[in-house]
Formats: sequence, C-alpha cells, structure tokens
Amino acid sequence: MRKTILFLFLTLLVFQEVFSQDKKVFTHADTLRGSDTPQRAWWDVTFYDLHVCVNPEDSSISGYNGITYKVIKTSSSQNDPSGNEMQIDLMTPLMIDSVVQDGRRLQFHREENAFFIELISEQPLGSHNSLRVYYHGRPRIARNPPWDGGFIWKRDSLGNPWIATACQGVGASIWWPNKDFQADEPDSQRIAITVPDTLMDVSNGRLRKRILNPDGTMTYEWFVRNPINNYDVAVNIAKYVHFHDVYKGEKGPLTLDYYVLPYHLEQAESQFQQVKSMLKCFEYWFGPYPWYKDGYKLVEAPYLGMEHQSCIAYGNHYGNGYLGRDLSGTDWGSKWDFIIVHESAHEWFGNNITTKDLADMWVHESFANYAESLYTECLFGKKAGAQYVEGVRHVKNDEPIVGRYGVNDEGSGDMYNKGGNMLHTIRQILHDDTKWRNILRGLNRTFWHQTVTGKQIEDYISENSGIDLSKVFHQYLNTTEIPVFEYKIHGSLLNYRWSNVVPGFNMPLKVSFSRDQYVFIYPITAWKSMPVPDIKDLKVDQDFYVEAKRVN
Repeated sequence: MRKTILFLFLTLLVFQEVFSQDKKVFTHADTLRGSDTPQRAWWDVTFYDLHVCVNPEDSSISGYNGITYKVIKTSSSQNDPSGNEMQIDLMTPLMIDSVVQDGRRLQFHREENAFFIELISEQPLGSHNSLRVYYHGRPRIARNPPWDGGFIWKRDSLGNPWIATACQGVGASIWWPNKDFQADEPDSQRIAITVPDTLMDVSNGRLRKRILNPDGTMTYEWFVRNPINNYDVAVNIAKYVHFHDVYKGEKGPLTLDYYVLPYHLEQAESQFQQVKSMLKCFEYWFGPYPWYKDGYKLVEAPYLGMEHQSCIAYGNHYGNGYLGRDLSGTDWGSKWDFIIVHESAHEWFGNNITTKDLADMWVHESFANYAESLYTECLFGKKAGAQYVEGVRHVKNDEPIVGRYGVNDEGSGDMYNKGGNMLHTIRQILHDDTKWRNILRGLNRTFWHQTVTGKQIEDYISENSGIDLSKVFHQYLNTTEIPVFEYKIHGSLLNYRWSNVVPGFNMPLKVSFSRDQYVFIYPITAWKSMPVPDIKDLKVDQDFYVEAKRVN
C-alpha cells in the first residue's frame, strides 16, 4: 500500500511539473544549448575570425572560424574532464571537419548539436589561446524567417540569387561554429564572406577590403570593432547598389549606409529618410547610438527584418506601418516605417544591452516595442505616443513573459505588447519624464556593450526611480494575471484594493473623480478607504495597464 501511494505521489509530481511548464518538454540538447556548461564556463571568447564560402548553386557553405579566447577558470580536479574539453556548437546537418590548435589536429566528439573538443595544450589561468574550427555542409533552411531561423535562399524579381541569414532564438550555430551562448560575446570580430564575383555580401561593421579570387569568386571582409552577440552576425548576398549619408549625432558624424536592390533605389532613397528622425528620437531617449565605430546600415533582405547589429535587415517593402498595416489601430502606426523603427531600437536594447539568457528576452523586445510609442511621441506628441502603446495592448496572457532559464527558452510572445505596456505603466508611476529619460539613458550607459540578467535591469530601474518596483515586474513578467483594481462607493466613501495580484503588490494608480482631473491613490491587497465628497463614480487612467472593477 505504501509503495502504491509513493508511486502515485511521484506520478503526480511529474504530471504537475510537465503541465506547469505549459507542456514544454526540455531535453539534454536544450541544456547543452542554453546553459553555461562546464565546457563553456572556463573560457571567455575575445575574438571570432569567421571565413565562409557561400555557394548558391547547391545551397552549401564551407569555411572556418578562428576562435581566440582567454582562460578564466581552471579545473579544480585532475579527474574533471571539463578542464580539457571545449564546447563548440554547430547544428545538424552541418559538420565539423577538423579542429586545429598550435599546428595539431584535435580529437572531438559530437553530442546533439554540441561538439566537445579534446585539448592537448596546457590552458593556464589568464592565458590567451586560439584554435580553428573547419566545417562544411548545407545549413538548415529558414522556412518562415525571422521566426523560423536559418539560411534564406531566394531570388530577386530579376532571377538573381538573394541570400541572407536570420537566426535569433534558434542560435548562430545554425550556420557557423561558435560558443552559442548569449552571455559570452567577442570583443570584436572579422566576417569574411566569399561569394560569386557577380554578387555582393553585406555583413556587420565596416568593409575593410574586397579580394578578387582566381576561381571567379569575391571575398568581402568586414570588421566589427565592438562586442557583438552571435545571432546578430549576418550574411546578406545579392546584386546590391549602395548609397550613403551622414547623421550628425550626439557623438559626432555617424555614417549611414544603405544596400538595396537596384530597382528599389529610388524608393529606398525616399523611405530611408526616416532614419535621421528615428536616430534623433532614440538618441534623445536612450543615449548615443552604440556603434559609431561600426556605423549604421540598412540592408534590403528577402524577409521582413531583423536587428543585426550595425547591419539591420529590412524587408518592409518601402512602406509605412507593418507591411502596410497599423498594428495599433490608431492610425499613428501608419505614419512611420515599423521595421526601421522597431529593429533600430534593438541597437540599444538587444545589441548594446544583451541578455545572458534567452529567458530574459523581454529586455530586448519590451523596450523595442515601447520605443515605437516613444518615436510616435517624438513625431506627434505625448498623447499620440500614449494612444499608440494603448492601441497595441493586444495580449494573450497564455504564459509568463519570462521563460525557463538554462534551456534556451524565450518565454511568451507577450514580451512585445504586454512588456511595452508594462514600461509605459512604470513611466506613469514615476510621474517624472525627466527621471524616466535619465533611467533609459542610464541603462544604456551603465550596461554599455554588456550582457545582463533581467533582474539587473529591474533592480536598476527600481534603484534609480527611488521606488521598489519588484512586485510590479514580478506581476507583469512572471504571471499571466493583469492587476484588477476593485472599488466600492458608499456615499462619499471610497473603498478600494488590488486583486488578482502577487502577494505584497502595492502599485500606485491614477484615478479621476471628476472630468480629466487625475490624482494618485495607493491601493494594496487589503481594503483601504478614503472620503471623496460628491463621488458618483471614478475612472482609471488609461495609461496604466490594469483592469478596473466596481464591486458591491
């Protein structure tokens, strides 16, 4: 009987665990991909030297990645194999051909999409070493980019090859070997892409040289002088034409380079004029553009768009809105180009500030979503910006925004609209736009070119606002419940409280007892009361993402 009870209890625990994770099942491969394994933790990448030949004829790639790294930990035990192994990630069906260090070929074995390299040379603490990983194959094809990532093999309307990459979420190792872990970025990177000499490659950073090869190919060597997250490293191959401009920004002249298909040149020259007003707005709110050394680029892509650092992929067909639609339903979103604005906002939130774990991707997407309303505000005023963010308040609330840590789980798509509305709500709580602007700029200054945890961002905002916002963040990021403001009116007495909230939730709220005259009240989860002469009803400020409910 006891064995039966124990079996039923354990079965119930397993059942609860599976269904508490919304039926998501995480595997050993997910842990290898999403955690700081022992074979990753002992070294810090400092430089990637990526050389790839792209063959449009058979959709194959081949080349090598030179990896320079610093030893930051040593094995605590001679029996610990992690001290002699390095994890390099490369997804099937791509194959590693060889790994070479100090002129010697190293042994390796594959486990899921991770290769474990058996090192021979000593790895003293603090030393800098390098190796080369040679590989080849046909990379996975992106079926629905950028959401389903990989390589995109298409042709333009004239029949010329048009090739690109998009791999956020799934990971950069879907097309090149690297330490595919967001917490570790190289300090700089070379990207040398070889293509048929009738085509051009555009990648991140600045073009250093073109090399015409005897076999009828051309190598385009790009160099990124700043840290870059792996999924931002991009290939864009087509018969591009190039035009150039300069923006006078906070840190001086910023080069603007645009690469488009020749028959779209006139449209691009007109549509891309929005870039300057976007940069002016975002530098005002977020601080200097983070990549003056590498410049700003828009590159026409065969899919909607992606925030590739200093090399933003653009596929919005040279029209305003989101493929011609206003996602807010207010008409404000039809007055500017969604892809230019949203993807460029990621240069600050996502590229400058990158989360260590995909579970905290709200830091990238919530701020980029909120940036859309700030740009609307910059163009048309504060009321328009507020109307826009409230207009995109389309939220499923089917699972929490924050994903599971250590398994490469990005959580809910609500990180966009719900996360943006959370930030808009926090702005209302502060009730001080100067302080709010200083916080947004301070985030980009304090975490300049760094990887962070979501909690670091939460704590910074709380500390610099002077308000403990931990319960607010927990409510909106970690639950699927929207705060409900419950109230009762008995004569001239108002009773009120928060319900549907986490314990200790105490967010201030603006309400109106008369037309358009709002005041702050301070509900908690227990009933509070206050006298309000001549009260008949109240209205909650729409800038707060909450629900209001009058109860008996």
